Amino acid sequence: MEAANPGGSGMKRIKLEITALSPLAIAQKKPGSVSEVVDHIPGSVIRGAIASQILQQSGQQFTDLSQNGGDFQALFLEDNAAIFQNGYPGVGKKEDISQVVDTDVMVLPTTAVSSKTDSGFLPKGNGVFDTLIDRFCAENFNFPYEPSCPKDAERVEPFGGFYSRSSDEKVTHQYYSHSVNTRFLTRVGINRRRATSEEEILYSIEVLNESFLENPKPKDKVKKWHDYVYRSSILVENLELADKITAFINRYSDTFRLGGSTSRGLGKVEMIAKQENYSPNTQARIAIFKETLQQRWQAYELVFGSRYENPLNTRSFFTIDFQSDAILSENWRCTTVVNEDMLNKFVKLTDESLKLEAAYSSYDYRSGWNSAWGLMKDMELVTNRGAVYLFSTNNLDLWLDKLLKLELLGIGERTSEGFGQVQICNEFHNVLRGNPA
Repeated sequence: MEAANPGGSGMKRIKLEITALSPLAIAQKKPGSVSEVVDHIPGSVIRGAIASQILQQSGQQFTDLSQNGGDFQALFLEDNAAIFQNGYPGVGKKEDISQVVDTDVMVLPTTAVSSKTDSGFLPKGNGVFDTLIDRFCAENFNFPYEPSCPKDAERVEPFGGFYSRSSDEKVTHQYYSHSVNTRFLTRVGINRRRATSEEEILYSIEVLNESFLENPKPKDKVKKWHDYVYRSSILVENLELADKITAFINRYSDTFRLGGSTSRGLGKVEMIAKQENYSPNTQARIAIFKETLQQRWQAYELVFGSRYENPLNTRSFFTIDFQSDAILSENWRCTTVVNEDMLNKFVKLTDESLKLEAAYSSYDYRSGWNSAWGLMKDMELVTNRGAVYLFSTNNLDLWLDKLLKLELLGIGERTSEGFGQVQICNEFHNVLRGNPA
């Protein structure tokens, strides 16, 4: 869990707790297929809902929109506009118990794996561990790396999704797996002329469930249902504007609607905002990652000998982990890899020693609906969340402040809508095969 740092970047983080009060019909469009429901609340949906509510309540707390756009322009349209991050499910599951957790929800790196036969976090599954550090060491020692599950020696496969870690260090198994449940709602078409049901017109909408069972075991006589909760954040540089948007959200907390079919009773939520000073503990995560990598390299030297030069003696390593889908381009062309030149341009540095050591990523296509324009959004090639890029440099001191800012502002295009959220040296890279989570 990230710590608030009053003396950090000067940026305010507004933490949002979004409670679903009805099913959410939030769909994504892919080429050549029907719309599919997403497993989270995109930042663009949260951004659009808040913008719509501000326009409806114009003049209540924000300056007159006719005055060169006023606060609305500063919040949504300027170069340093607020960043609306994705809302990820705050319902964590450990063993058979599901509960709402208070810690930050993160995305597992694509290098994380688990048992093919019994996947999942301990103690229910056979454990999850990360392969990035071991794979890097093995390749540098010219050793083929084919991991197996330490518990049953079976094959492993990628294990993705959302997760959180308990802030209580005394807990034996600290990791929670996060996900959402969906269902289909069947509806009948309406004849607009007669205002009655139309014959032979039935359709189904896939929605995110609004509630979950705490413990769905059949032996339980009393079922305990709870509302689904999603956690998101808004990052605002203008501190006065941050106060205004926080007060506005809390004042109209029960009036927001998210997703489609809101006129049919879907999309009703309660949104609570809590403001804090915020600066990611980037430097601490880089230091821990370096220590873990150094210890693993020494373990390989004990087995294979020290005939290979240790790159950690001269270079520093860090990872960029995508916490959301990202829209990347290089020389006006779409790409799914962040290379050395791109990263230098993103942070406005010229570090010739920067080297991309490894890249693990995949791609997909995304589109959506722009309610303000009443049009479909362009189809975008996106790099999927969970992507991992391992870099090394001889000049880490130049990068520390730049990497912190990169975590705050994101990478690529449309970052204000939740795309391009990144984390430097995700802590799960330190969970190795010998001690799975």
